[in-house]
Amino acid sequence: MKNRFLLLFWGGWGWCRSVVFMSTVVFPLRSILADWNVVPTGSMKPTILEGDVVFVNKMAYDIRAPFTLKRILRLEKPAHEDVVVFLSPVDGKRLVKRLVGCPGDTLEMREGRLFRNGQPVPSVEEPHHPFSQELDEDSQAVVQKEAGDRRTHWTLSLPQRSSVRNFGPVQVPPGEYFMLGDSRDNSFDSRFFGCVGGDRILGRAEGVLVSMDRRKLFEPRMTRFFSRLD
Repeated sequence: MKNRFLLLFWGGWGWCRSVVFMSTVVFPLRSILADWNVVPTGSMKPTILEGDVVFVNKMAYDIRAPFTLKRILRLEKPAHEDVVVFLSPVDGKRLVKRLVGCPGDTLEMREGRLFRNGQPVPSVEEPHHPFSQELDEDSQAVVQKEAGDRRTHWTLSLPQRSSVRNFGPVQVPPGEYFMLGDSRDNSFDSRFFGCVGGDRILGRAEGVLVSMDRRKLFEPRMTRFFSRLD
């Protein structure tokens, strides 16, 4: 009886130690350093696909107190073309979008073409692209390469299904940022909920950890494992 009690006590203590370790070490580190985000929608196609799990660098811009938005130290300012994770101004949900406007920028979209400070952001249609299998349901999709200030990345347009191909001009207020989905005609972003305060940005999405194709019973997309995001 005594031995059984000791075994139960040791087993229970082991479980408690695991909980204490997770609560005092793992979770705070995840809150401060890095995190992951499961992407359930196609608003960032073709850069990020439904079923991707993206790695989020939470120290890309600042260091914050664990489990809060209180900034302790500013490291770097968010920049054009960054893929960022932030809290929606509408309902507080975590969203992943492309940062296209910094404080002071004037943004406009004309027939799906993005203009920044009066100049069109260079964009070229690419009929030959590596996303054909992922766009089967979007037979009229137009895939383009957009060259921003710091990097070139893919975008997707659905001109036959869109009602948001024009907006602005809008000037980004101080301390705020303008977000767009790379799937420009299928994204709930700053065109609908406005600019996002810098204090709501949680980190920068750096790459894809794993990816599961939900259309194929969560079949792994091995070529996307541990891949970098542009």
